[in-house]
Amino acid sequence: MLRFIFLLLISTICNSSFAQFNAVIQWEKNIQSPQSDTIYYNLNKKLTWADFKGKPSTSGPAAAITESGFGFKMSVSSFNRKTDLLITVFCYFNKEKSWVRPGMDDDYALEHEQHHFDITYINAVLFIQKLKKAQLNRGNFNVLVNKIHDECFTAMDKMQDDYDGQTSNGRIKAMQKTWNKKVNQQLASLTTD
Repeated sequence: MLRFIFLLLISTICNSSFAQFNAVIQWEKNIQSPQSDTIYYNLNKKLTWADFKGKPSTSGPAAAITESGFGFKMSVSSFNRKTDLLITVFCYFNKEKSWVRPGMDDDYALEHEQHHFDITYINAVLFIQKLKKAQLNRGNFNVLVNKIHDECFTAMDKMQDDYDGQTSNGRIKAMQKTWNKKVNQQLASLTTD
């Protein structure tokens, strides 16, 4: 009996070591539609005021609001002891929830709003980088992917708050210039490979 249990244990260990787990993390390949209320981040395309289609708020100090975020889709397939995990990450701007007050739509304010979208993208890339470094496996991927997403989303929210707080929503021009340089340097240094 003891010999049978030992053989069963060895068999289980051998079988689990031969099980394969493959994780692929990639960007969503979105095709932009002019009719869509969503713009997916593209390093080669900047926002324009025409993208801000929401109704302006009547309260608060903001001249404009950029509604952006990042998320992911996850799919898992298993066959013959092989598990494939595909995580597709996207970074978006919501046209209908983003707005500008009349008379406030100048180039200076647009650059401030573009950097809000850039900050979102920076943190989406950091999310991808952390996922690629994580030791994902069959037993932990669901919890770990969500944990990393939450950490990166919290970091993004803090960076957005720091950006608006330190620039006073873009009104402190010297600080806005500092943030412009900081954001542009971070964008230039990012890699998604």
